[in-house]
Amino acid sequence: MEFKAYKSLPEAAIQIREAVFVREQGFVNEFDEIDKISHHLVLFDGEQPVATCRYYWSDSRNSYVTGRIAVMKNYRGQHIGSLLLKEAEHQIQMMKGENICLHAQVRVKEFYEKLGYHGEGEESLDEGCPHIWMCKKLETQQ
Repeated sequence: MEFKAYKSLPEAAIQIREAVFVREQGFVNEFDEIDKISHHLVLFDGEQPVATCRYYWSDSRNSYVTGRIAVMKNYRGQHIGSLLLKEAEHQIQMMKGENICLHAQVRVKEFYEKLGYHGEGEESLDEGCPHIWMCKKLETQQ
């Protein structure tokens, strides 16, 4: 498996996000203006795109924010989500980022807690789905 980083939204990420968030989970407003300012990661198994996420600097949170973390159904349960998030953290550290936040679906909050993220603030709804902000302090790169 190989990660590829992009400075604009690649077709492979679109395919994954449409499969996971639109068709499986029923989200309507999947693509937004943030995609235009984000870096995007895609994990490939050979030629097959299997997971994606995006990350960007947020002035309002004074932190990098990662999101749209998605793994294709037949690749779940193989720790790919953890690998993807750790790679995003690494990329952010390389850009001298010190903090990372994400707007997690509450149903997967424990997944992020196991990776060192802590909830911040109250739950809110995104297209009717409960979410919570979670953040983590990144280790400083030498």
